[in-house]
Amino acid sequence: MGRDRGGGTDEDGTYCAPPGSGAPAAPDKTVAGPPYAECVLCREPTEYPESARGATLCPVCAWHEAGRTACSG
Repeated sequence: MGRDRGGGTDEDGTYCAPPGSGAPAAPDKTVAGPPYAECVLCREPTEYPESARGATLCPVCAWHEAGRTACSG
């Protein structure tokens, strides 16, 4: 009650973004540059060079991981 779950506007007339609209776009794979590290979850290229240390995530997996971490309580 009070929120329009399908997007559009709330009862007070403010804009309510549809669910799932905040995911970042995947990086363009055709861009020339240094060899990029693979995402440890989906194996897509990341924004990090191959020499980057740690668990490298692509922007999409990083966004999903942040959502899971924020909602884990």
